[in-house]
Amino acid sequence: MTRISNTLLWLLVSVLAARLGLSALLPFADTTEPRYAEMARIMAETGDWITPWFDIGVPFWGKPPLSFWTQALSFKLFGVSEFAGRLPSWLANVGIVWLVYNLRRYLHPDPLGHGAKTQGLWAALIYATTALGFLSAGTVMTDSFLALGTSLTLVSLIVRLQGGPPLWSWLFFIGLATGLLAKGPLVLVLTGLPVFLWALAFNRWQTLWHSLPWVRGLALTLLISAPWYVLAELKTPGFLDYFIVGEHIKRFVVSGWQGDLYGSAHDFPRGTIWVYLVLASMPWGLVAVAGVLRNHWRDAPKLQQWHTGEQHVSALVILAAVAPAVFFTLAGNILWTYVLPGLPFVAALSSGLLMPDIGRRLKRSSVAATLFIPVLGSLASGWVSLHPELLRTERELVMTASHLSDKPSARLVYTGEPPFSARFYSAGRVDGIEVEALRRELADGNRTLPIAVAVDKDQRDLLDQLEQIADPVDQNRRYILFLLEPVTKSAALSNDSGRTPPAFNYTEEHKQPLS
Repeated sequence: MTRISNTLLWLLVSVLAARLGLSALLPFADTTEPRYAEMARIMAETGDWITPWFDIGVPFWGKPPLSFWTQALSFKLFGVSEFAGRLPSWLANVGIVWLVYNLRRYLHPDPLGHGAKTQGLWAALIYATTALGFLSAGTVMTDSFLALGTSLTLVSLIVRLQGGPPLWSWLFFIGLATGLLAKGPLVLVLTGLPVFLWALAFNRWQTLWHSLPWVRGLALTLLISAPWYVLAELKTPGFLDYFIVGEHIKRFVVSGWQGDLYGSAHDFPRGTIWVYLVLASMPWGLVAVAGVLRNHWRDAPKLQQWHTGEQHVSALVILAAVAPAVFFTLAGNILWTYVLPGLPFVAALSSGLLMPDIGRRLKRSSVAATLFIPVLGSLASGWVSLHPELLRTERELVMTASHLSDKPSARLVYTGEPPFSARFYSAGRVDGIEVEALRRELADGNRTLPIAVAVDKDQRDLLDQLEQIADPVDQNRRYILFLLEPVTKSAALSNDSGRTPPAFNYTEEHKQPLS
């Protein structure tokens, strides 16, 4: 390999290793990560590999189970921890990086030559150091597996159009199955839209038909993905109606959709998805635009070493890059992670505009651009790890409650619905209590077991009442924790002060109660 290839490879490996290390550094913060991690933990604990459970008796119909399967398996192999929960997304990201490398390599006149490998590494590095690419590589989420499925599907088609090995024909359909098990029929839209527009615009229908084994391939896709859909509907009837109609139609076309069983819909101005695409592709999206303008003003080649073995294949790459943004342009209920499936192709396009000349050292500006997001993310993660109170996480509060000395039977309750991070870090051993129910329990004065109560800081009246009978044990960004000792009516009447400070050990080291 050339000197520049070695530099790119080491940069890529360093970025991926740094992201893997950061996965163990930060606690889960509400709501997305601990919600999905808790459902995976329940799956690993119960052995129910068909239905992910949102809560006791509440099946989760919002997403297929591929991400939960991988996270639950990781918990079983490595124990329940942040690192184990995030590892599957990191592995999915490594798969996407490999696909970007192959995509850019097969767009070179000599896919097996050193030049192709260098450009493949450069494209892979660009993807790995985009803002959303770097973030999603170590986050408990379903979008990483959807992006893996869409990337595998579209890259396989492009490689085959460029004369790649027949194996890629079958990987196309495995990619569809991956997407169907990761996030559902959305994969058919995000991959079908660019392919349809490309074939329609350039009349490539026959080429498309002869490039892939459609009949046997679709049969393979159904063989892999359909059994779970059937089993899920049989086990919890109503799943298909909610998932297909609600999650894939009403969520995007009905503003403020009220059918969401698991949260609240996000309503943003139409077209916001394009802003998200710019933010997600930082810094490379803006750098690529600057490169286009520079090449235009200088009358320089728009793409370096870009080989279109199949006519107009570059247009397919462009369509794949913008397909998510185009599809969600008129949707209001969106998240910025929705543009992730387009980023691998944005990276391939950017690499063609920004690729340094082969044989020269990598420019300092190029190295700085590749390190911008990883360094910024590492510094921010390090700061937050030293100040966990900045996050909406219950890890430290749950740890405190679990280490109250001489109180092994104390149960932890939260006023209102317990946050998902509290459920995860307590291994499901946390309850919620209504404020009025707690007031009645305090007034009753007949409590036989200790109770650790986490009270929302906004509930000032209740906090004032509790501070009259107990000292706060701990607090975080959202809650204040109290330990309420056992008490009987007779003891309460005979206690002059009416207040007994709880017994706990400030010096005992916090340890994760989930190993």
